[in-house]
Amino acid sequence: MTDTSYMKLALRLAAKGAGWTSPNPMVGAVVVREGQIVGRGWHRRYGLPHAEVEALRRAGNAARGADLYVTLEPCNHHGKTPPCTRAILEAGVRRVVVAVRDPNPGVNGGGAEFLASQGVQVEMGLLEPEARRLNETWFKWVTEGLPWVMAKAACSLDGRMATATGESQWLTGEAARAFGHRLRHQADAIVVGVNTIIADDPQLTTRLPIKPRKPDTENRKPKTENRFKDPIRVILDSRLRLPLTARLLQLDSPAPTWVACTEAAPGEKRRALENQGTEVLVLPEESGRVALQPLLVLLGRRRVQSLLVEGGAEVLGSFFDRRLVDKFYFFYAPKILGGRGALGVLGGHGVARLVDAPLARDLSVRRLGPDLLISGYLKS
Repeated sequence: MTDTSYMKLALRLAAKGAGWTSPNPMVGAVVVREGQIVGRGWHRRYGLPHAEVEALRRAGNAARGADLYVTLEPCNHHGKTPPCTRAILEAGVRRVVVAVRDPNPGVNGGGAEFLASQGVQVEMGLLEPEARRLNETWFKWVTEGLPWVMAKAACSLDGRMATATGESQWLTGEAARAFGHRLRHQADAIVVGVNTIIADDPQLTTRLPIKPRKPDTENRKPKTENRFKDPIRVILDSRLRLPLTARLLQLDSPAPTWVACTEAAPGEKRRALENQGTEVLVLPEESGRVALQPLLVLLGRRRVQSLLVEGGAEVLGSFFDRRLVDKFYFFYAPKILGGRGALGVLGGHGVARLVDAPLARDLSVRRLGPDLLISGYLKS
């Protein structure tokens, strides 16, 4: 195997931490000695050991004189865990190959420079574009202080979210819906408008099969574990019209529900929500609605790295109008709805001139059962 092959493996390992590592990045590591992989690891969850430590523990004494391939520059500071540079030195690694530098202010280059000063050979930049793409949400948050915004919508081939009578469930099939739930698992927070809550009373949780684990050695029964997490639920509700009986307010979920309103919201309703344990965020107003940019700033301060915008059409349109979307996921069902009264996938103001239309880039197309997923990026 080549250096590139080992780094590709490290990137695949890193991706196993998707949804669990925030506010840390996903990181993978591979230890190689004399052409043999002797240890591998990834950052499994925030607060648990980093990828380098996992890989070095598995390698044991075989790490001495070995090469370490890691997808992000090893940390050289104390956080939830000790610095990885210390573990690398103690293990006796002779060479460290890094995909991309840590962009944190005051950290950038610190780990690599420290290791080099201690006699470790350090090489930087192998598969850097792939490593940046893997942690695109974290890179934006750590450099700009804002969450990575993903827009998700399901529609017919002619771009309708519902029929002329408002029927929309279920437009797409099981495979597309399962992919959408995986997006929820990977996102720190999900946002919808209050009209969606009033119309559909959704739970906004991640609902995917619970997979059996290895049998318990005592009772020989297979263990079950939910491998997915719920995102924080953010409701845009400028006047606090959210029903106190809404299902998402009654959930037994570790993820909280936050309701974003404006100063115009009635104080009595705010107190009623807070008495139920729901946090109410009072934000500036823009055209009678919650201003989205201040919302993103607040979420970023609360360590929300990624935000999944699910709708409805007006909320989606507002994010697109303000050029706040980083990446989009459009699911197309093989159906034609038609009708002037059928709801389009995006509301908002739209663009008046074609020259002003934002151009999507890096498009990809994927089959999900009978449906098509088109995803891509909007911001440069």
